[in-house]
Amino acid sequence: MIVIAILAIPFIFYFVRTPDYGAMGRDQFARIYDRNVSMLEAQQSARLLNLAQTLGMSDFVGTMTAGAGLDQNQGAVQFIVNLLVLRHEAERLGLRPSASEVAEVVRTLPAFHGDSGFDINKFNDLVQNGLAPLGLAEEHIEQLVRDQICLSEIQKLLAAGVSLPKSELDENFQRGYDKLYVNVIRFRSADFDKDVTISDEDVQKYYDAHKGELRTDEKRKVEFVQLTLNEEEKKLAGKERIEALQKLADRATDFTQALLEKGADFKQAAAKSQLPVHETGEFTAAEPDPQLKGDQQLVAAAFKLSVQEPHSDAVQVTDGFYILHLTGKTDARPLTAEEAKPKIVDALKKTRTREVMSTKGAEMVQQLREAKKSGQPPEAVIEKAGVKPEKLAAFSLIDEEMEKSEGEQQKKQSPELLTIKDAVALLNPGDVTDFMPSGTDGLIAILEKREPLGDAGEKKAAFEKRILENKERIVVVEWLRDRQQAAGLEFKKG
Repeated sequence: MIVIAILAIPFIFYFVRTPDYGAMGRDQFARIYDRNVSMLEAQQSARLLNLAQTLGMSDFVGTMTAGAGLDQNQGAVQFIVNLLVLRHEAERLGLRPSASEVAEVVRTLPAFHGDSGFDINKFNDLVQNGLAPLGLAEEHIEQLVRDQICLSEIQKLLAAGVSLPKSELDENFQRGYDKLYVNVIRFRSADFDKDVTISDEDVQKYYDAHKGELRTDEKRKVEFVQLTLNEEEKKLAGKERIEALQKLADRATDFTQALLEKGADFKQAAAKSQLPVHETGEFTAAEPDPQLKGDQQLVAAAFKLSVQEPHSDAVQVTDGFYILHLTGKTDARPLTAEEAKPKIVDALKKTRTREVMSTKGAEMVQQLREAKKSGQPPEAVIEKAGVKPEKLAAFSLIDEEMEKSEGEQQKKQSPELLTIKDAVALLNPGDVTDFMPSGTDGLIAILEKREPLGDAGEKKAAFEKRILENKERIVVVEWLRDRQQAAGLEFKKG
């Protein structure tokens, strides 16, 4: 489904290749080009990724992290490795961007754009206030821009073999821009679960088969101190905000150091640092205490504490730091059959409801397809089944607004609509999709008709340009992956 694969989904999902994080050594990140890459060197490259994102180098970052999806750790690993490959290959190919080329690109970076183009004040502010906290300097901006120029030059070399046949262009343009009229038949789980019954024998069988998994939730109870910005400080930005947070970080470090002393008492250390101690009730990871609910990092930190190590490190949140102390722990225990019964009944009922609903859905799909083969209208089958179809607003696979801001519009579209678009993309009028789960419910979509776009003109030229550009980027990503293998990339087990 080329339209969806190349245009409708974010490019970073095109390749999926997950590094083995567990295989990475504590001090050694990887081995490539017959040399070891230390964790220190890898961390420096990871900071360059943060800088590239700050500078607005979205195309460069997208290509260098292709395949990572939304996983930030995986994205960082891909960037680090690809940066090593890119610099090695650029040197081998003799690519050396000049100072004037670098300066010209720096002036176009989104981070430095003002109302009238390049804004030197924004540049100076980032250099003076934004780079130091990352352990970087102005030279690293130039370094990244050189990398971007080299990648662009390599892409031009590889693009020589990229083409788009007219037949492929015409077919995909039509698929992408045709206005689609779709009817949906919905299946709601509530209409089926009332007929599903679960016997005591069913419950016992499930309990016997899953006894080891049926346990209570582990619970924790903690005390904590917080060092956070006050309401006025929260309004600060840039250097002033960094300085305010740094003061809090210093106080947090002093407090955690005090807790390392032999026989240290959490409340006494807090009183000495003039920090009020807050206490939670007993909570689980799934249902955290309201005082910690705002930040999952705090919940995760609480469940890492143990009787042997009851104090946490300073946990950074948006406006400051928390230090936690374990005061109570209730271990998970196996549930009795009676305790587990409500969960088991609920699980079995949901499973069987889905099965019944899927079976009914598949039967209706078969009936609709047979009706089409015999020339009967689908309305007869639908009416006989006693269901009411829902007519969706007409849509195209590539919407006008999506073209203007593809990533944002993708997020705004409901998952259900994206599923329906994917399912009907290659259908012809009158065709029926398979039964599709949608949350706890399900649906079938029938493509009523396709309406071609009237004036193709400029849209088709822009469409062709976008497909070619994405094909070129895909070729670059394939090349980077091939070069990784040729370089003998290996993550060392720690």
